[in-house]
Amino acid sequence: MSLHAEAVAELSDWRPADPNQESLRHAFLSFLAAREDGCQRSCVPGHLTASAIVLDATAEHVLLTLHPRVGRWLQLGGHCEPEDPTLLAAALREATEESGIDGLVIEPVPLHLEVHPITCSLGRPTRHLDVRYLVRAPVGARPVRSAESVDLQWWPVDGLPSNVDSVPRLVELALRQIAR
Repeated sequence: MSLHAEAVAELSDWRPADPNQESLRHAFLSFLAAREDGCQRSCVPGHLTASAIVLDATAEHVLLTLHPRVGRWLQLGGHCEPEDPTLLAAALREATEESGIDGLVIEPVPLHLEVHPITCSLGRPTRHLDVRYLVRAPVGARPVRSAESVDLQWWPVDGLPSNVDSVPRLVELALRQIAR
């Protein structure tokens, strides 16, 4: 099955409790119905991306990257690649590549959806339709910054940096999911 078909299946099966997330889920599915290339970065009107909010083993810290293009602390993640079989696999691959941490464990259902405008590797304004997952790092995990980041560090979940956008909401959702 193609990444596009897998994304449609995953988003079709997911039932978020939040009505705004349900609305976004329908928008993502409508986008994918209209665009067979909707998971490819070459899709200029926009494309699905996959990201991960990475918590340490104790759920007391979150790993954030200082994104060079955006200039803010963000969760790890990025574009889907042709070899990614699923959005879940893309998010885990991105988190592993950007953190340098082996043994990450990803929760199998989306945590959150978001659409944001960006000028990405296409060099033209586009939109990222981001599917976000919760990822847990093993005990004692030490991140290694990749070339895709200006900085990479653990932040206390109750002491996040000021230049973040939706990270506090992602942390809140992740902690709520762990508490279940």
